[in-house]
Amino acid sequence: MNSIFFPAAAEAAAVIPPSVLTFVGKISTEILNPIIAMMFAFAMAYFVYGVVSYIWNPDNEEAREKGRSSMFWGVIGMFIMVSVFGIMKFLISSIGADMNLMNYV
Repeated sequence: MNSIFFPAAAEAAAVIPPSVLTFVGKISTEILNPIIAMMFAFAMAYFVYGVVSYIWNPDNEEAREKGRSSMFWGVIGMFIMVSVFGIMKFLISSIGADMNLMNYV
């Protein structure tokens, strides 16, 4: 249907040059994957900190609340990092790049 209204756009869906796919692959494997893995590790450490804070302070309600908050935000952070990996996988597959680019750190 779009080819009726936008004939130039219908023909613009050309093949992406291999050099661009290689460049996207290098960015993904060399820069983005390590950064996301590091941020996931920080979120996991923050979650573990919250668990330890919650367990080691059974009498201190303020420390338990801080631990509960740390656990909550740690889980949210891990969820966001896993979602970013999913979005990256979708983008890489949609441009036709090699799916081996998603080999995680």
